[in-house]
Amino acid sequence: MSGRLETWRLQAYNTAKQSENKMHDDTVAKRFGFTGGLVPGVDVMAYMMHMPVKRWGRAFLEHGLIDARFLKPVYDGEMTDVTADENNGVLAIEVRSRGDLCATGSASLPASAPSFSLADYREVPAVAERKPVNATSYEIGKWLGTAPRRWAGAAASEYLADIRETDPIYAREGLGHPGLIQKVMNRVLVDNAILGPWIHVGSKMQLLSAAKAGDEITARAKVTANYDKKGHRFVEVDALAVANGTTPLAHCWHIAIYQPREQAAA
Repeated sequence: MSGRLETWRLQAYNTAKQSENKMHDDTVAKRFGFTGGLVPGVDVMAYMMHMPVKRWGRAFLEHGLIDARFLKPVYDGEMTDVTADENNGVLAIEVRSRGDLCATGSASLPASAPSFSLADYREVPAVAERKPVNATSYEIGKWLGTAPRRWAGAAASEYLADIRETDPIYAREGLGHPGLIQKVMNRVLVDNAILGPWIHVGSKMQLLSAAKAGDEITARAKVTANYDKKGHRFVEVDALAVANGTTPLAHCWHIAIYQPREQAAA
């Protein structure tokens, strides 16, 4: 199959206005050159996931592959278009808002989910006491854990409404949206240090099994890179998202600017 899927149009919603990450706050975001608080990248990626689920249904939720790079902000209340063009079994996905190309990515459906062993990803708790981010917070090779998170009942329904998801598959089949896995990936950073304003830059996620509504999700993450680029401080992690301590949900790569230029220079 090839060609363009029907455009997914939605009104973006900033779910993180009250977040500890003040990059989602209008006043602070303007200090960094933005026109207002940013819609979280994990939510923009959730918008993108609508397209491969529309194309492949539950099979994508069980073993699909998706990546996303965030280029420009999506702002609260703005009409946002998600497009997907299929060529040779790969969806090329774009997110546009305010006339800008805000995110790009791709999605595909491998024949089956690759195998990952829980034993290869060390299970550690999140730090007992978070401290302001410093040189040791995300050292290369360090293992990071997250506090368990669960979205059940009203919380699961509220999340679907927040990301404007209308596909009935989640309610009909009692499934958790894979965007929730991305929210847990953000917690890899947040649960282990006190951050100032920071920016999720991109992610790649190989789904390994369909999450169920109400699953308790944790991440087992290893820091694979930590570097300066154009005055920004970046961190990259390789992680396994796990349901209920036993079921691998997704293999994830997550990239973030944990200290943007203005802050890094402060």
